[in-house]
Amino acid sequence: MNSNQNSTILGHPTGLFVLFFTEMWERFSFYGMKALLIFYLTKYHLFADTDGNLLVGSYAALVYAMPVIGGYLADKYLGFRKAILFGGIMLVLGHLGMAYEGNAATQSMTGEIERDNFALQCFYMSLAFIILGVGFLKANISSLVGELYEVGDKRRDSGFTIFYMGINLGSFLATILCTYLGETYGWSYGFGAAGIGMLLGLLTFIWGTPTFRGKGEPKEPSLLTEKKYLIPNEWLIYGLSVLSTLLIWQVVQSHETVQTMLIVAGAVSFIYIVYFMIAELDAVGRDRLIALTILIVFTIIFWALFEQAYTSLNLFADRALDRNVFGWEVPAGNFLSLNALFIILFAPVFAWVWVKMGKYNPNTAVKFALGIIFVGLGFGALVFGINISDIGKVGAWWLVLAYLLHTWGELCLSPVGLSAVTKLSPAKIVGFMMGVWFLATATSEFVAGKLANLASVDVNAGEALDLAVAKASYLSLFEYLFYAGVGFGVLLLALSPLLKKLMHGVDKELNS
Repeated sequence: MNSNQNSTILGHPTGLFVLFFTEMWERFSFYGMKALLIFYLTKYHLFADTDGNLLVGSYAALVYAMPVIGGYLADKYLGFRKAILFGGIMLVLGHLGMAYEGNAATQSMTGEIERDNFALQCFYMSLAFIILGVGFLKANISSLVGELYEVGDKRRDSGFTIFYMGINLGSFLATILCTYLGETYGWSYGFGAAGIGMLLGLLTFIWGTPTFRGKGEPKEPSLLTEKKYLIPNEWLIYGLSVLSTLLIWQVVQSHETVQTMLIVAGAVSFIYIVYFMIAELDAVGRDRLIALTILIVFTIIFWALFEQAYTSLNLFADRALDRNVFGWEVPAGNFLSLNALFIILFAPVFAWVWVKMGKYNPNTAVKFALGIIFVGLGFGALVFGINISDIGKVGAWWLVLAYLLHTWGELCLSPVGLSAVTKLSPAKIVGFMMGVWFLATATSEFVAGKLANLASVDVNAGEALDLAVAKASYLSLFEYLFYAGVGFGVLLLALSPLLKKLMHGVDKELNS
């Protein structure tokens, strides 16, 4: 057993590849469902664009906000491994529940829409289980990856990039298979396939637990066995968490409530960070945490633009894009697979480049700035494509180019960002700060839904009524996002020397 525990694959701990496949299947389920979501809402339940965008935004916001709580509970009580296992079980239940679709909504001649309310409530409850499951799994599996490496290990960035490839391999497979099944054979087939993927991820994690070499266990195991109200803390956490799905079930349907929760959660997190800086850290620790907090704020801008993929870009592909390829019309949702495909192709290139550049490797702040600029340029490509399309649909290659640029931006920011959290955070609050990272993503998801509504289009039974009006709406949104991305990226680039100073040589230490 010891030889297995200490073994490596491709120079990295074996546990990294167990987490790679666990996350691959978990992301298969997550992105497979998410790729179908806006179409399911607008085409099957006949939601207006505005309502569909806001629901997708609220759901995604809660998905990424919940890791703040999951990260705290893992830090304080459960440890990363137990939190991931519990989250995986909740995700299996949620994704399999999505396979029940009920009756399709109908629209009368007068425009009134009749929906299957029971099916909708089952759908919302399934979302609640998924939100809870991601809250316990997402931040903690990334933190467990970080624990596999010692402080100062120069393989860490490369390890996170490999891990990130697992995320995108799952996304690539899901956005092809689940969208095809959902739009061709029925929504239950697409959502059901996502559920099977999550079950495979859970089984992979259980099987590979010995490869973690004891990492991710509770810091104080005695806290789990202590009893409150005659129930051990561990089971109290599990029980209250399951009951919380009743609250999440209602909250996900109220966009105003989600907005208020994000504001409160952000304020509380910021206050706790400031308190921890003052009470627990020396000057170097404070500077590093300040640098990390500033970087996290800029990720809100990046993800608010990037996550248009699942709302405005998805609907743009469905309504305004020429998807005919050699006589076959490519399903709109399949274009989402481009991002994952480009990640798989370019992640090894970026990982090699960062290492090969040695002392010339850009610091984390510069990489973040480049990421934001790239995502802005992606929307610039779409603006150009729409402008030269005359009265017809937009050429598909412009969306391909946009996803390529967005992918380069993601590779500059996201895997590097996950690594930055683990190396800039104080050891006592790594899980919490990983949760804050995802809380920032949650905020950006909600903002993304609001931004997508700037390009909402009048539809009848899920179909756009006028191509010219649709193109004009998307053009206006994409122009705004182009200027925002490039502008904020340049601003962060200007701030990068200050942030490098605040990091006190962390990047230099890891690249030496």
